Amino acid sequence: MNEATPSWRDAFRNRLPLARALPPRLRFALMAGLGTAIAIGTMELLASGIHTPLALIPFVTSIVLVLCLPAAEPAQPRALIGGHLVASLAGYAVQFALPDTPLALALAVGLSATAMHLTRTMHPPAGIDPLLIVHQQLGFDYLVSIILPGALLLAGFSLFWRRLPGAKPH
Repeated sequence: MNEATPSWRDAFRNRLPLARALPPRLRFALMAGLGTAIAIGTMELLASGIHTPLALIPFVTSIVLVLCLPAAEPAQPRALIGGHLVASLAGYAVQFALPDTPLALALAVGLSATAMHLTRTMHPPAGIDPLLIVHQQLGFDYLVSIILPGALLLAGFSLFWRRLPGAKPH
């Protein structure tokens, strides 16, 4: 073991905090998993509090992305918030123009991918938003009450979480 990372035995002998005895990669993985569990649990509580089926809350994959790959471009706040907004707007455009058919679902997701590319807000997990909007015939209240608040809360939580010891990848 290198000198920068103490061994488990050193942690007990020298009374080092257990977290310092963990290799940085393991420490980050544990913190990412803990943050993901906290965020998912909070999302479930909020969904039940507003009587919304969990299947209509499209943030599970966003949570995993922003907490487990925080340096990735799609995990940045601009991509997270903008991607969900742009993808949702693409869904509403298709919903307005076409009935709910497999073709409309495909076009909504394809249009959202194009729009996210063009606006530099690519956040792949947001691709589910237009599919839900078109297939479930969700109104603009979904954007205002679920998508935007959820994206903003997740961006805030991820920025807070990244400041915790061990929550930055090495």
